[in-house]
Amino acid sequence: MKKYTEIIKEIDCCLEDKRNEQFAYITHFLQNSDIYSGCYYKDSALETLENSHIKLPFKWDIPFPQIKDYKFTFIDLFSGIGGFRIALQELGGKCIFSSDIDKQARKVYKNNFGDYPFGDITKINKNIIPPHDILVAGFPCQPFSISGLKKGFEDIRGTLIFDILEIIKLRSPKIILLENVKHLKYHDNGRTLETMVKHLEKLEYKVSVELLNASDFGVPQNRERIMIIGNKSKKFDFSVIEKKPKPILENFLEKNATFEYIKKNEYTLIDDPKIQKSGLIFSGFRKKKIRKSGVRSGTEHLSRVHKQPNRIYSSKGVHPALPSQETSGRFWILHNNKVRKLTVNECYKIMGFPDVFIKSKVITEQYKQIGNSVCVPMMVEVGDKILSLIKEK
Repeated sequence: MKKYTEIIKEIDCCLEDKRNEQFAYITHFLQNSDIYSGCYYKDSALETLENSHIKLPFKWDIPFPQIKDYKFTFIDLFSGIGGFRIALQELGGKCIFSSDIDKQARKVYKNNFGDYPFGDITKINKNIIPPHDILVAGFPCQPFSISGLKKGFEDIRGTLIFDILEIIKLRSPKIILLENVKHLKYHDNGRTLETMVKHLEKLEYKVSVELLNASDFGVPQNRERIMIIGNKSKKFDFSVIEKKPKPILENFLEKNATFEYIKKNEYTLIDDPKIQKSGLIFSGFRKKKIRKSGVRSGTEHLSRVHKQPNRIYSSKGVHPALPSQETSGRFWILHNNKVRKLTVNECYKIMGFPDVFIKSKVITEQYKQIGNSVCVPMMVEVGDKILSLIKEK
């Protein structure tokens, strides 16, 4: 019996036109051929499978295969590299649809979960998305102005949240779980978030919103994220979420690796650093030339301190949120009286990704993708608690 990775490699080789879309259909069919959801991909997938003379069945050989005795189904929108999926599969969920616009992220997703996500959600025929229990989406927060609710969906058409609402309206999942950056809470003086909530309420969902921090869920990262949960029977009570004491970074660091240190004359440490309420310990800054255009005279030093890539934090505290913009991995820590860069493996560890996770082969993509992801342990805890809403119903 052939392995699954061998099968999809053969399929990939025989595809020509519409490679990405067709590959998504086929891999989604193979993942769901044993349940009703498979019929949404069957016709398009079988034509290619029959023409390629590929023999089925196969043996799963991917890090995170679908579970047979699943408890619920979910779809993974703006899936990235699969942080949500790891969490919900761990809780007994079966993913029946995934989508992301980033081609490099889709490759990583396929290598770990077996199905190649569909592409741009704004261009996908929403009717191919099967009915599901839970919709999850770590959607990008596009800057858009709010014109009110008089036109219904029209006031947010053209934004990505509209596509999510369109799917919700079509399939009416039991639970909606949305994740976004902390800034969404304040965007347009709070009107953006308020409008999103009102649109969900118009679709008869009872909505709860809360700001959660990854450092409260067993990882040493000060990563605050807005969680939006919708349910048709009752509001989700965030007080049931169980939090843990903040861990410290040094317990998550690699012991044996090739570390990138910087010389002592290239940074300045501050005297008597204090642990902040967030758990961060700001220890110093790098002596690096920075952009001076537009910087007021006399504030160059302040600018250096507050620019994220130049700040140094102690391993005795937590790490600041990993941003997706730092594709070169400029995260500097003070550990054992030396300043070094956080390794890419350490970045994945403080996001809660398992060691078996297959990363991109491109180092810049690795840093970018983990910065764009969700904190897995936080999603496990939130996911575990929202499942009670399904059980009650």
